[in-house]
Amino acid sequence: MPRGPRLDASGVLHHVVARGLDRQTIFRDDRDRDEIVRRVAGLVEVGALTVYAWALLPNHFHLLVRTGARPLARSMRSLLTGYAGVFNRRHRRTGHLFQNRYKSIVVEEEPYFLELVRYLHLNPLRAGVVPGLRALAKYPYCGHAALCGIREIPWQDTTSVLGRFSRQARRAEAQYRAFVAAGVPQGRRPDLQGGGLLRSAGGWLAVEALRRGREAYAADERVLGGTEFVETLRAEAERTERRRARFDARTPDLATLLRQVAATAHVPPAALMGGGRSRTLARARDGLAYLWVEVLGRSGRSLAGALALQPMSVYRAARRGRDYRVEWDRLVPR
Repeated sequence: MPRGPRLDASGVLHHVVARGLDRQTIFRDDRDRDEIVRRVAGLVEVGALTVYAWALLPNHFHLLVRTGARPLARSMRSLLTGYAGVFNRRHRRTGHLFQNRYKSIVVEEEPYFLELVRYLHLNPLRAGVVPGLRALAKYPYCGHAALCGIREIPWQDTTSVLGRFSRQARRAEAQYRAFVAAGVPQGRRPDLQGGGLLRSAGGWLAVEALRRGREAYAADERVLGGTEFVETLRAEAERTERRRARFDARTPDLATLLRQVAATAHVPPAALMGGGRSRTLARARDGLAYLWVEVLGRSGRSLAGALALQPMSVYRAARRGRDYRVEWDRLVPR
């Protein structure tokens, strides 16, 4: 059966899983892991995501996130494309790194929020990456340590999780630890893998089209929740589709974006495609790369071809452009 379109709307809770192509390793060392963490933190910083739980495994990673100012697909495109480019250059490889389609499950917050926090954070233990709970609490590439009060991870929202246990920080951390420990014997949880919405080909409009009645719902990996949860999405469905259509209509193509950046920098568009190295041109190229790669989630290779640069130079420029994003963000609709 063909896969259905992604479901998303501002403020929706998602369990996201991204896997290496053919189960290949996507994190070979801590530099790789630090790179993906830095990129996730960047998405949080610009208001694209709120992260409640996360875990990195050798050949895949999990995120429990709430979408913010931009669609999940746009954030994930930026995250995966940017990371894959850095990984390939660093390890001198070519080709796809991730499976073409990451998995995203829309989650009904109650009763699944805490269950998924626990499930995601126990992944390194289940996978044998760490030998036990004590080691898991010290594992730096999982959100568990932050909720235990052992590591400070500024971009992870620990308050929303711990606040469900107690208002007192120490008591909340202790109760969270006990909650996670109680989940160890549960092993893998097929019941947390999605199911509860009739598969269709209409995106959020398919949700809107559903009608009450048990017979209307069947297993669907895109949703973890019940009938009532699906019904609460109906009012938002059509509005989300319309907002997304308006955004896509306003999103500039590369030629338009190049002209806009050049006008902002007061330089001719052709100068950005030349070899000029003045500070003004360098700053403009950095801004263009930031908007194209980091904000719009487009391919750095395509921009490299337009500017007659190496792809590595484009990705470096995008990182530099992030330092003065306020100057450029207004050029792209939110």
